[in-house]
Amino acid sequence: MRKTPFLAVVLGVIGASSALAQTAVSPPPAAVITTSPDAKTTAPVAGANSFTESEARSRLEANGYTNVTGLEKDDKSIWRGKATKNGTSFHVALDYQGTIVAE
Repeated sequence: MRKTPFLAVVLGVIGASSALAQTAVSPPPAAVITTSPDAKTTAPVAGANSFTESEARSRLEANGYTNVTGLEKDDKSIWRGKATKNGTSFHVALDYQGTIVAE
C-alpha cells in the first residue's frame, strides 16, 4: 500500500515539471531574401497586405534591420522603404507573406 501513494507523488512531480518546462513558441522570423540587382526573384509577392506600418517596421527590426525610414505601401500592397543592417543600407520590401527582400 505504501508504493501506490509514492508512485502517485512521483508521477505528479514528473507531470508538473514537464508542464512547467514548456515555453511559448513565437512565430518564426520572416524569410529574408537578399538580392543583387541582376538576380531573378519572385518575391516580394503582390497581394492584400494586412500589416500596418508599425507591424511592418517591427518585422523588419525583428530581422536585424535598423534605421527603418520611408516605409510606404505601394500599389501592390508591398511595404517599401530603406533600412540598415550590419552597417549597410538597403532598399527593403515586405510582402503580405512577411517575406523581406533587401536590395
